[in-house]
Amino acid sequence: MTHPAQPKASHFINGEYVEDTSGTQIPVIYAATGEQIATVHAATPAIVEQALASAKAAQKEWAKMTGTERGRILRRAADIMRARNHELSVLETYDTGKPLQETLVADATSGADALEYFGGLAGSLTGEHIPMGEDWVYTMREALGLCVGIGAWNYPTQIACWKGAPALACGNSMVFKPSETTPLCALKVAEILHEAGAPAGIYNVIQGMGEVGGALVTDPRVDKVSLTGSVPTGKKVYAAAATGMKHVTMELGGKSPLIIFDDADVENAVGGAINGNFYSSGQVCSNGTRVFVQKGIKEKFLARLAERTGNAVIGDPMDEATSFGPMVTESQMNIVLGYIEKGKAEGARVVCGGARADMPGYYIQPTVFADVTDDMTIAREEIFGPVMSVLDFDTEEEVILRANDTEFGLSAGVFTNDFSRAHRVIGQLEAGSCFINSYNDAPVEAPFGGVKASGVGRENSKEAIKHFSQVKSVYVRMGDVEAAF
Repeated sequence: MTHPAQPKASHFINGEYVEDTSGTQIPVIYAATGEQIATVHAATPAIVEQALASAKAAQKEWAKMTGTERGRILRRAADIMRARNHELSVLETYDTGKPLQETLVADATSGADALEYFGGLAGSLTGEHIPMGEDWVYTMREALGLCVGIGAWNYPTQIACWKGAPALACGNSMVFKPSETTPLCALKVAEILHEAGAPAGIYNVIQGMGEVGGALVTDPRVDKVSLTGSVPTGKKVYAAAATGMKHVTMELGGKSPLIIFDDADVENAVGGAINGNFYSSGQVCSNGTRVFVQKGIKEKFLARLAERTGNAVIGDPMDEATSFGPMVTESQMNIVLGYIEKGKAEGARVVCGGARADMPGYYIQPTVFADVTDDMTIAREEIFGPVMSVLDFDTEEEVILRANDTEFGLSAGVFTNDFSRAHRVIGQLEAGSCFINSYNDAPVEAPFGGVKASGVGRENSKEAIKHFSQVKSVYVRMGDVEAAF
């Protein structure tokens, strides 16, 4: 009997499931047990061609529809996604290993929010009229054409929607390549969009590794590339897209600072640090993994943090009581364990965790290091696992300098009861998505994205529309043309 996670076929192209078993086999491994639960095949050149050709062919007619008509389809897809939230959440848990307690409220729901939000905006995408005396200029917001989305493995459903919803709202078509680690969820997004009335070819999903991504990014028919991934991958994809003068959005990694002043509410600050380090077992790009704690509350903070981290329920992700799941793959687990060993070797103090959990699957205990210094590896490099580094600081001026001393700039957070300090400090932090007395909220209404090496462009909010459309301006002369001869 086939596992319930096994999709109907590896790819979804031109409104239907498509298989080509001559592509490389990609095993789908369930992180909680290490067992193989499904198999898909990487896209062959013929499959890549089929996806690009169908997306190119469908786009012009889609763009000719009114924004309201396109929006209605996206909103219908959002309704279907919400109605199927449970089964989509179970699939997300199979795909990623994230606990069902989390996927039920954070994944398909977030994808549905994006489809609903951009569906609602689609009819409002207008240009402007610019008076020039008796002449005038008008602008039109036009689709870019064919967009490629490349996903990461931590939020497969959400990322497929965060890229697809604004792209489709603006009248583009999309070919989406999920991470080869989590190939299942995006297929359901494509299926639901088609069921909701998106024409065949408007949203296609094909599987594969780097070479499939490379074929998509370099194809001359592609007008835009949106990637979620690591900084090294982002640099490669950005460079490849630049040779074809393509539009890009790069949503990359971070080593974000979370600054806790000694007047902060300790309970809320501990909650923020837990959300910013241990949600999704730490596999979130915006995580605040450098937690700077002012010396006055350091011991109080660490004691409460250790107590509350001890309450994590580590176990079967399909059990809704479980609040902390495995790493996505064995190799990711080993990378993180390597960082934990480096932290110990470089002299950081283990407050809690610090080892693999004693159970099948790819589990690591939630780990907190104290007495971390700015030059330690665990304070410099993105770990992408449940490893929190707690650093001490004395003054506001000092912590701002240290927080900004990184190549990354995705997120930043401040906990303090002094609101003028909160805004003053956030105003000086070099990061794109920031939080005051909170951490890691990502509503679709708010722009999300980084500065410095953490990326270019923004996802979500009205900002995303600018990254999936372009403006045409038309000068209209009402009188005679003057010429030199």
